Amino acid sequence: MAQAKIAKELGFTKDRIKIISSGDVLELDGETAEVTGKVPVGDILVDGSGVGDVGNVVLRDRQRLAADGIIIVCMCISSEGELIAGPDVVSRGFVYIKESEDLLTEATAVAQSAVENCLDEGADWNTIKTAVRDAMGDFVWKNLKRKPMILPIIEEA
Repeated sequence: MAQAKIAKELGFTKDRIKIISSGDVLELDGETAEVTGKVPVGDILVDGSGVGDVGNVVLRDRQRLAADGIIIVCMCISSEGELIAGPDVVSRGFVYIKESEDLLTEATAVAQSAVENCLDEGADWNTIKTAVRDAMGDFVWKNLKRKPMILPIIEEA
């Protein structure tokens, strides 16, 4: 519509201005321009830096982050399989930290228990990450009925 307005201001007559929709086929022959068909199209999502450069997984993650936030669980494990530091629980876009200190303290204890159980069994890092993600997810769902993205991070020392 804005482009049609510009064309009108430039002196084009109404019969020479075409307003088409996504998927319309506009056929030009040097004298005329007519909509002659339609091709299937989907929604076009723009993230601000380009069109079509963001995949479905990225868009799904962004929607999830926007809706439920993220919890990051950081820990340091020695090469011998001992917990050296953490786990520390950090949240963004999930809960207001000053009002939820007790909840985050409980969440830290849940993560600690999951890590220690895995280390007692000699689990590998992927198993530890999965166990922390599952335990934290269950804890948050039971307490708040929310599903934030949970990102366990293990640093080796």
